[in-house]
Amino acid sequence: MHKHASHWYRRLFLILAFAALTCASSAAQQDEDTPQDQTKTASMSLNDRTQALKKEVLNLNRDLFILEEELLFPSNTQVVVFLSLDVGTLFALDSVELKLNDTTVAGYLYTARELDALRRGGIQQLYVGNVRSGKNELVAFFVGKGPHDREYRRGTHIVFDKTSSPKYVELKIADDPKSQQPEFVVKEW
Repeated sequence: MHKHASHWYRRLFLILAFAALTCASSAAQQDEDTPQDQTKTASMSLNDRTQALKKEVLNLNRDLFILEEELLFPSNTQVVVFLSLDVGTLFALDSVELKLNDTTVAGYLYTARELDALRRGGIQQLYVGNVRSGKNELVAFFVGKGPHDREYRRGTHIVFDKTSSPKYVELKIADDPKSQQPEFVVKEW
């Protein structure tokens, strides 16, 4: 079993034990109070207990999400691909297709709103996945309208060496004012 998984099981057990003790304590308190006091105390303590349990459940949910990410995408095999757009006046992106080691891993069609967000400096996380250590090839195909409203289908690729640390790759579409053509740049982080 993964070392983090046993930690989460212990936390879940503690939350359930806390809930059981709280209910038992409330029952004992109700036996000692008058009926009016019991109703008031039960509703207040029940509300307080409910809020505390909700908070614990939210914290546990966050921790389980982090654990799931660590288990599904361990850092020694993780690769993350981002897409950014610099200016973007010479190329209007319609779609992108991403291949990793000759397997299509992502494809995306863009709306006008998404393109506007990218032009304003947004960065899209296009892909998160696992790859083997060693040499890997990433190929990206971009489809859109280029200068003079011509259809464009351009590709770029990178061969990267995956080590034990996570690999971050940025696909950047930039305008080249000298050639008046779009430029597709791949950058490793």
